[in-house]
Amino acid sequence: MWETMRNVWRVPELRKKVLYTFFMLLIYRLVGVIPVPGIDRAAIQSAMGTYDMLGLVNMMTGNAFSQMTIMAMGISPYINASIIMQLLTIAIPALERLQKDGGEEGKQKINRITRYVTVGLAALQAIGIIAGLRAINSSYQNFFGYMTIGIIMAGGTALAMWIGERITKNGIGNGVSLLIFAGIVSNLFNGILTTTQGIFNGTNTVGNLLVIVLTTLIILVVVTFVDLAERRIPVQYAKRVVGRKMYGGQSTHIPLKLLSVGVLPLIFAYSFMAFPGTIFAMFGTNSGAYKWWQANMHQASPWYMIVCALLIIAFSYFYTSITFNPQDIAKNIQQQGGHIPGIRTGSKTVEFLQRTSNRLTLFAAIFLAILSTVPSVLSVWQRVSIPFGASSILIAVSVAIETVRQVESQLVMRNYKGFLG
Repeated sequence: MWETMRNVWRVPELRKKVLYTFFMLLIYRLVGVIPVPGIDRAAIQSAMGTYDMLGLVNMMTGNAFSQMTIMAMGISPYINASIIMQLLTIAIPALERLQKDGGEEGKQKINRITRYVTVGLAALQAIGIIAGLRAINSSYQNFFGYMTIGIIMAGGTALAMWIGERITKNGIGNGVSLLIFAGIVSNLFNGILTTTQGIFNGTNTVGNLLVIVLTTLIILVVVTFVDLAERRIPVQYAKRVVGRKMYGGQSTHIPLKLLSVGVLPLIFAYSFMAFPGTIFAMFGTNSGAYKWWQANMHQASPWYMIVCALLIIAFSYFYTSITFNPQDIAKNIQQQGGHIPGIRTGSKTVEFLQRTSNRLTLFAAIFLAILSTVPSVLSVWQRVSIPFGASSILIAVSVAIETVRQVESQLVMRNYKGFLG
């Protein structure tokens, strides 16, 4: 790692890209402390203890949501807008033709539409959240007050989107992913800092801090190891003669990631578990259903952990079923004259790929289910607030690994250029 960092620093082009990326991330974090006028922050922080879904938004923005800064909505509206545009390209033939046949100009038009949708979503979400939580000061409780807050927070999202695109174009790594990564790391650092301050205040002990730091390091190592692991299925291609040349005959492999489902089953399960509490809270925090949910299905309760683990396993298999198609893979192998050693082509290859995928999904589902319970168990055991979640650790590790891969690939490309030159 240190050798890679030294090599990056020695290359002027990569050094400029790395410095540019850090500079843009610094701007993102500095701008993220500017507060939005007219908002009752005490009401927002109180609502975060009532609505679990708001905790997910706060995690993605690095506490910007709880502080109600101009970056409170973060990059989430851009992610939602991108998903909406992907679905619309399937449902609307004109957008589908623009994406497939429009070339580079078509992609630019779709990106332009996505930006407009992002700004609109950010304004609507900001106004909806503030109005729904009744977290606006009396002097702003009018049409112009709501519009002012919506425009300011939408402007913050637009700025975050622009920073992410600049990083992708002129820096290192995917800009949007790095913005989320910066928020998660900031949240983790703030949590450790709060625990350290609690030692001097007498609310925490040195043992609490050591357990949190050691657990974080262990989880990072384990998640990194599992994220990089893959099952390589060997494929042998038969030799074929075309004219006077012979093609094929080589051996290759199909890499199947051990954690191919990524972080989506965790996000789906957390959102599903946060949904009932949010609905019950809308009917009043004094209702019997809300009190029962808060008493029996909070994040530290055994029932919550069990149900959440089962949902993670179910969503893992669901996500694999819609992303992994063994029939297509087996068909492509057969069309290219290949076969898996010891496995017949056709239905036997499909069965082998499906069986292998099911085993990998089972391991990934159990791993994610166990990983999701670690922060809750640690919180109950040490009686401290844990500054990380399973989803945040997975996102941070995945983004870091992908960024390092891009740096290394650019180093390799530069070495090839130097060799050829």
